[in-house]
Amino acid sequence: MSFSYTWIEAVAAASVSVVTAFTGIAWWNAPQMSTTFETVLVSPGAFDFEPTGEFVANGAEIDPGDRPVVFRRPIEIMKFQVTLGDYQRCVSAGQCEAPNTRYADTEAPVVGISYLDAEAYADWYSDLTGEGWRLPAPEEWAFVAAERFAGEVFTRGQDPSNPAIAWIRRYEEQILLDREPDPVIHPAGHFGPNSNGVADLGGNVWEWTSGCYTRIEQDSDGNSVGAPYQNCGIRIAEGVHRAYMSNFIRNGKSGGCAVGTPPDHLGFRLVKDAGFASGLARLGQTVTKYLSH
Repeated sequence: MSFSYTWIEAVAAASVSVVTAFTGIAWWNAPQMSTTFETVLVSPGAFDFEPTGEFVANGAEIDPGDRPVVFRRPIEIMKFQVTLGDYQRCVSAGQCEAPNTRYADTEAPVVGISYLDAEAYADWYSDLTGEGWRLPAPEEWAFVAAERFAGEVFTRGQDPSNPAIAWIRRYEEQILLDREPDPVIHPAGHFGPNSNGVADLGGNVWEWTSGCYTRIEQDSDGNSVGAPYQNCGIRIAEGVHRAYMSNFIRNGKSGGCAVGTPPDHLGFRLVKDAGFASGLARLGQTVTKYLSH
């Protein structure tokens, strides 16, 4: 039985990926680079999370209320947002599009970034390091943000049995509507760390997450009716408030924000996946990539 040269290359490349993913050691012609980002390890825990998306009952939008979310493993996340200098290395490698920004401070967060740009960077950096890096899920971002998480503050449905909800929402909305946009790109760390030690959460750079827009219809008992509608052409950015943005939008003021005040700036930070599952995922991506050539 004979094997093609392409298959041998794929097996060799997959072996490199496995060793790198599980040990962090560069081997053979694997990327000669170690992780340069400072990360924070947020301990496992549970919290109440107001889910993303639109919830409808009898043709009217409703407030779904909070749902319990449990994290059984730590979340390792970049302490700071990806900077312009970090991002430019991906641009120089030909794997990322140049950001839509006039700012030149390489130590400040990169802005003018779409969801697609952030995904491209995560893929490039994962390949470069042999580690798994990705955008956080909305639930992960909220858990890490802790006291700086705002979520849905613009009016959804109101609970007629609890007028305090309506009052609080109107109050929060008014604060945001009166808030002056902040056009300045501040240096990394300007807004300080939160209680988890993660910096600049809820500052003037909104951060892309992996969440997609969903629409869920419910009956009068709160049960889902039919299959949820999901549109991953619209992604979720978290910051001073939650924003639903078209995945190609780089400037929130260009009309991509579906509700409320638009984000001042769009940037991102990544979560690091570790362990057996991440190693298998990287192996599968590498084998697929080589077999497709």
